[in-house]
Amino acid sequence: MNVVHAVAMAATLGLVLPAQAATLLHCGKLIDVSALRVLESQTVRVEKQKITAVDAGFSDPSTGDSVVDLTSSTCMPGLMDMHVHLVLEYGPRSYIERFTLNATDYAIRSVANAQKTLQAGFTLVRDLGDRSFGAPIALRNAIDAGVVQGPRILASGKSIATTGGHADPTNGRRRDLSFDVGPQGGVINSPDQAREAVRKRYKDGADLIKITATGGVLSVAKSGQNPQFMLDELMAIVSTARDYDMKVAAHAHGAEGIYRAVKAGVDSIEHGTYMDDRTMELMKSNETWFVPTIMAGKWVAEKASVDGFFPELVRPKAATIGPLIQDTFARAYKTGVPIAFGTDTGVSAHGENAREFQYMVEAGMPALEAIRSATLYSARLAGVEDTLGSVEAGRLADIVAVPDDPREDITTMMRVHFVMKDGVIYKQPES
Repeated sequence: MNVVHAVAMAATLGLVLPAQAATLLHCGKLIDVSALRVLESQTVRVEKQKITAVDAGFSDPSTGDSVVDLTSSTCMPGLMDMHVHLVLEYGPRSYIERFTLNATDYAIRSVANAQKTLQAGFTLVRDLGDRSFGAPIALRNAIDAGVVQGPRILASGKSIATTGGHADPTNGRRRDLSFDVGPQGGVINSPDQAREAVRKRYKDGADLIKITATGGVLSVAKSGQNPQFMLDELMAIVSTARDYDMKVAAHAHGAEGIYRAVKAGVDSIEHGTYMDDRTMELMKSNETWFVPTIMAGKWVAEKASVDGFFPELVRPKAATIGPLIQDTFARAYKTGVPIAFGTDTGVSAHGENAREFQYMVEAGMPALEAIRSATLYSARLAGVEDTLGSVEAGRLADIVAVPDDPREDITTMMRVHFVMKDGVIYKQPES
């Protein structure tokens, strides 16, 4: 968002913009995610969209400067979630809504979900998979133009699957309501069709590619883990995406499908439930990121016990696969697999993304490392590490704060009370 857009949004929504001189954030504690340390009593100086200085102590303001008192808070870079679905929020009616809702309905819902996400402290997300014919891309454009509030969005558009695969939108339909959606609709069955599907997403304005390399939990199909692409199809997707400077995220649960996707060169594995030692070593060698989505696994496992919440074909997959992801995360962390933060929010409720931090810490990752996964490391996966991911002079001013020290209480991450994005304050503690 440029300054003109920020001013227009502030006038409309009553937001607090930086003063003409500077905004000084007096942070009682500031997390240095690069060095994994917490600095005491720091002043972050923000001018327009950028951080211009980070100084020890609480600097006095010059004429025209404004000061935000965060002396009782812990400041850190804006949080990033590498796996969300802003147009969705699963419930018992989600499956029938595919037939009753229009693309515009999903788009309007996505605006509210984006606002919740930003208010929770997440200033950048990757939206991975779209059933609404372009709503996340349109939402990204509206946020960038200053029309609505929300995080920065990297959108994949419609996921790419194979016939009957996890992202085949006709799964579970009776025959007269089913049809071959083809590469445009995200269903491919050859390397040539794979290339066409990638190019179509580039044409539609996607930022990256999402594939469903294995079966999934919530699709109306029997297997939640079988491999669903041949290696030549995966390689065609990755090589074509590289031509367009697009990264590839691979939904994958089963071991063989994960291995094929990593071998083909994808940038990240999402979920990774049955990831084995062979694949973990290859991910380390290839520097392939793991985006665990522990909270989605716990959520589907919980809902599997509720009669009528999921179709009967889905319930056993949710009950079996969901509880395993946290253990896979623990093993991957101990093995040294690169980990970026992601939740699959949209499966669970929007605005609760930070609950993932609690599950990561429970599984053995120290609090500061969990926060680094959602800041510096997610910025690297997203390809924005030159401008975002840490609180340093010259970076864009995406900064959030929580009331307590997350090293002592990781649940404080669920109580973000200050949010700045692009130098614009969207939330601050009540005085």
